[in-house]
Amino acid sequence: MSIVGHFINGKTVDAAERTQDVFNPATGEVSKQVAIAAKDTVEEAVAAASEAYKTWRNTQPIKRARIMFKFKQLLEDNAEKICALIGEEHGKISHDAMGELTRGIENVEFACTAPQMLKGEHSRNVGPDIDSWSEMQPLGVVAGITPFNFPAMVPLWMFPLAIVCGNTFVLKPSERDPSCALLLAQLLQEAGLPDGVFNVVNGDKVAVDTLLTDPRVEAVSFVGSTPIAEYVYATASANGKRCQALGGAKNHAIIMPDADMDNAVAALTGAAFGSSGERCMALSVAVCVGDEAADTFIDKMSHAMKDLKVGAYTDSSNDFGPVITEAHKNKVDGYIASAAEQGATIVVDGRDPKVAGYENGFFVGGTLIDQVKQGMTCYEEEIFGPVLLVVRAESMEQAMQMINDHEYGNGTCIFTRDGEAARYFSDNILVGMVGINVPLPVPVAYHSFGGWKRSLFGDLGAYGPDGVRFYTKRKTITQRWPSSGVREGAQFSFPSN
Repeated sequence: MSIVGHFINGKTVDAAERTQDVFNPATGEVSKQVAIAAKDTVEEAVAAASEAYKTWRNTQPIKRARIMFKFKQLLEDNAEKICALIGEEHGKISHDAMGELTRGIENVEFACTAPQMLKGEHSRNVGPDIDSWSEMQPLGVVAGITPFNFPAMVPLWMFPLAIVCGNTFVLKPSERDPSCALLLAQLLQEAGLPDGVFNVVNGDKVAVDTLLTDPRVEAVSFVGSTPIAEYVYATASANGKRCQALGGAKNHAIIMPDADMDNAVAALTGAAFGSSGERCMALSVAVCVGDEAADTFIDKMSHAMKDLKVGAYTDSSNDFGPVITEAHKNKVDGYIASAAEQGATIVVDGRDPKVAGYENGFFVGGTLIDQVKQGMTCYEEEIFGPVLLVVRAESMEQAMQMINDHEYGNGTCIFTRDGEAARYFSDNILVGMVGINVPLPVPVAYHSFGGWKRSLFGDLGAYGPDGVRFYTKRKTITQRWPSSGVREGAQFSFPSN
């Protein structure tokens, strides 16, 4: 059985004191194993990045950008291969994998603007013969710790921008679907990236803790569940590192009585069940204002869900595939069971769907649950599966209060024809990413991604302008060349204009 290793200083490294099984979620079978890095392997990657930084930091931004242009082309040329790896190890259907990769490539395109975004600012004559300017300088060695649900896109949120800003990078991808990260590393090398600038180490908590505590690592970017995000942020901060840690979510969609119900149902069908609900931006709660709106929504959604196709990634006609592991399948099934036990009504039960030829796969079908209340386990916690909850509210104000009261504040949306209601919602909702008749308000690459409350730890979001700020430090220089022969005495007051 093949072993997925690491990528350190331009070479594939198979060193492993331990290995872990990698499953094909559609079949339930072990497809390969992944090397689990020991502490010294991670330190080797950090050392390679630290050495490469000495030269890379002084490489002209235009040369860094040209490598990213080549990398972008290689990503497009190898798109089918990348998507196949995503399908084999994550279970994502090919069209969904291609959507993920496309959004990742958009961040590479943004990174190609390095000469523009790194040029700083200049002010002439801020005082007598005094000029002042700022420079955006790299941090050094930075690390990224990424989740299983987007093995291509989330790493592409991080390392292209970090690298064009002059940093070197160590990526710790999810050990559940590790192969995509290695292919990205090989494509970067083919694009001309010098050895040591980008490194990949596969591992578990040992690798994570090493990156969080190694004094040579200046910053850490993390995407994952909230408990781990809190741990990463606290540990990185305690060790003097800059950190952005994106955590979990419980995204609500308000369905107003005047909404285009057919459009809302179509939008939420994809937003709730796409990628098997394994998205931090999945719309997992529909808050219907008024019983009439709720009943209509339930009726139309139940009808729409009859056409949902769950199956293997090899069939592009499927809507979504399995969840990542058997343990996660059992966890999602447990949330569904708890909803019924706590008084909710299971309208469509997706547990144990029959997928011909893939009877041992980790499948959960689309599930619709009505009469969900605040305080229920399924409402309070992130399910991360193809489960849509329906909560009934008497007014828009009550619906918004539910959202504002929740511990997570990642994404939300409202379906309405009322511009005044939409404006009030966007102005007053306590959530970081807001959609108006848009179910997945994921910002484009030249904006930034990030939630509020316990969905984000740190001051800056991912990619876009916030990403540039995160991966650079500002240096401001104030300079004066006095005229020949002019001498001034000592000044003891604070300098001013």
